[in-house]
Amino acid sequence: MSNIPKTGKQTSQEDASRFPNYREGNTTSEIRFTIYMVLAARRWRGLLDEHLRRINQSSARMEAMAAIMNAPEPKAQVNIARRLRIEGPTLTRMLDTLEKDGLVKRLPDPRDRRTKQLRLTEKGEAALEDILGIADDLRMRLLQGYSEEQVEMFNTFFEEILDRLDHGLPAIER
Repeated sequence: MSNIPKTGKQTSQEDASRFPNYREGNTTSEIRFTIYMVLAARRWRGLLDEHLRRINQSSARMEAMAAIMNAPEPKAQVNIARRLRIEGPTLTRMLDTLEKDGLVKRLPDPRDRRTKQLRLTEKGEAALEDILGIADDLRMRLLQGYSEEQVEMFNTFFEEILDRLDHGLPAIER
């Protein structure tokens, strides 16, 4: 059994003793949780990208186009970047490609000449429909065998995790 503290108050001596335990491969359920969360996200994205490549698309393009489609007005580029939790220049490069492919339009914002409003083109909506069809099929297969209640429990749990990550982690009592 590992002597890594699971929860509660920790002394500096306990904090100092963690690394040797990690080095020996000892983990806690909390550590495994973060490992599994990262691996699941990577594997999901990899699986999705593998299937989307068949139609010359990617999960990153799906996320950008879905964010544009679902964002409330005004659909300003800065708001879409914030919604996706990415930096503006990262979105700009993605939009350049999507615009070149005829999937997205950048329109002037009548309220602010420095801002561009984003819209999916008809071709973009058709591409997103195909993309989401593939994602829906994979998601349905992934969640097969889980009850609606279990899926809702997962959703609630991950909403709380995301909220903590977005708004700050609780302080640890020492």
